[in-house]
Amino acid sequence: MATIKDIAEKAGYSISTVSRVLNNDSSLSVPDETREKIYAVAEELNYRKKTVRLLVKNIAFLYWLTDKEELEDVYFKTMRIELEKTAKLYNVELVTYKISDGIQQIPDTLDGFIAVGMFSDKELAYLRSITPNGVFLDTSPDPTHYDSVRPDLPQITKSTVDFLISRGHSEIGFIGGTYHNPNTDKDELDLRERVFRRYMEQKGLLKEEYVFHHRSFSVDTGYLLMKTAIQTLGDQLPSAFFIAADPIAVGCLQALNEHGIAIPNRVSIMSINNISVAKYVSPPLTTFHIDMREICKNAIMLLLERVLEKRKLVKTIYIGSELVIRKSTN
Repeated sequence: MATIKDIAEKAGYSISTVSRVLNNDSSLSVPDETREKIYAVAEELNYRKKTVRLLVKNIAFLYWLTDKEELEDVYFKTMRIELEKTAKLYNVELVTYKISDGIQQIPDTLDGFIAVGMFSDKELAYLRSITPNGVFLDTSPDPTHYDSVRPDLPQITKSTVDFLISRGHSEIGFIGGTYHNPNTDKDELDLRERVFRRYMEQKGLLKEEYVFHHRSFSVDTGYLLMKTAIQTLGDQLPSAFFIAADPIAVGCLQALNEHGIAIPNRVSIMSINNISVAKYVSPPLTTFHIDMREICKNAIMLLLERVLEKRKLVKTIYIGSELVIRKSTN
């Protein structure tokens, strides 16, 4: 088993310095590079691996979704579970607050937070008043003050359109959800729909009658909107649809199957997320895989940079995706 002396010899620092770094001595003043090198050598030599990382406490996880929203969109449940797991891996102790708790319940002694969901301007102002250290997942509501990590939805949307066009489709529709703006109390267009509209318009292919949206990203939303499309368009149904999220796509597939509309021979379907059921629906769903582990890992790393390294510069990270082609497209 490796000793502090072994680490000191390999890292090139004194036994005293190595010991104080590994024991999280807050009175020790050394460059971040020194700490990182000692941690790296300690892990390489498997020295007390579970206790090498500094325990980071007093971090809030602001899960600003209702139970219904989580139930309807497994994307956020997956995000929550993965974030909690990643936090443990990096020795970050999270205290969860939900939207039902209210923003005022978050203590002003907070060292930092990671947040998921929609926040009003008043809520963001409160967060700014208690800590400069925060990371938002999936959105960037305050990019001048807080970090964020999000999937690159604009690029995914454009790649979807390009893929469908390359497969010979020119009649392409969109089915998606809207989001609730907590400042105006109104539903607004989702980023995917806005990018889809602009990109299709640039290509001269946008047809307003092919675009459908409704609040929430649930299976029921997809079922309702696809039935509406079928009833409204009849034989004029487009040859392909870009669906904003897998749960919506599952509902769309149900509606198409009920009406005997062949997938993909009559209508191709593409979506985003690659949730666990995507490969089991009929037909299996072509979708972009969102790497939730990578999103959550980057969120934790950004937070640690803020809290431990005192980084001031704001960062926004866009995570790429991988197209998984299955039988819902031709």
